[in-house]
Amino acid sequence: MKKKLLNYSIAFTAILFSACSSKTAGDATTIPVAAEEQSAKLVSSVMSAESQSSLTPDQVIAEFKQGNMRFQEGKLTARDFPAQVHNTAAGQFPKAVVLSCLDSRVPIETVLDQGVGDIFVGRVAGNFVNVDLLGSMEFACKVAGAKLVMVVGHESCGAVKGAIDDVKLGNITPMLANIKPAVELSKDFNGEKTSKNADFVKNVTEHNVEFAIKEIREQSPILKEMEAKGEIKIIGAYYTLATGALTFME
Repeated sequence: MKKKLLNYSIAFTAILFSACSSKTAGDATTIPVAAEEQSAKLVSSVMSAESQSSLTPDQVIAEFKQGNMRFQEGKLTARDFPAQVHNTAAGQFPKAVVLSCLDSRVPIETVLDQGVGDIFVGRVAGNFVNVDLLGSMEFACKVAGAKLVMVVGHESCGAVKGAIDDVKLGNITPMLANIKPAVELSKDFNGEKTSKNADFVKNVTEHNVEFAIKEIREQSPILKEMEAKGEIKIIGAYYTLATGALTFME
């Protein structure tokens, strides 16, 4: 009797093992298919000379607005980044150049839902304009064909707060001097004019974006002429940290 029970137990174990093995084998065969299907949905295309030349500044602005909306909704484009890296190795044809603050909470490519090779990004604390950034913008537009220059300021900017508070610390002091004109432009603000007042900080930040745009037009005859001809647009935007939303200042 014990021998029969032992034989039954061995047989039952063999059946279970066979069933589990079959299921595992079945799962293994479906994994590559699923991965292949997912890979097929990834965007691997990149900007070409033809796609860049066909764009207008207004189309780029519209695309950025749609991209930021996808970012806010958590619906970012699924991209095959290794493929995009490979496809851009021979050349680049970005659609825009963006001047942004250094702040780590404002990842420009992600905020706009852009991939490898889509945009030039220049970053400096306080997103102000200097000769190096102007030269970079001129290269981006006149040489590389970008259709848009966009200056992005953001909520609760530390550089703006530092300029308001007249911070004195090493090389930060002369850097903040570039933002002082925006503080002066906000002198008529109706309220407490300190870095503790979020509304005042926002007011200065928006003036800082407007001042940067003014500097671009005044200090770069190349970009001013391109804008006058309708080849590019120069606009600003304000980024809200709490929501991820960009407000376009066209």
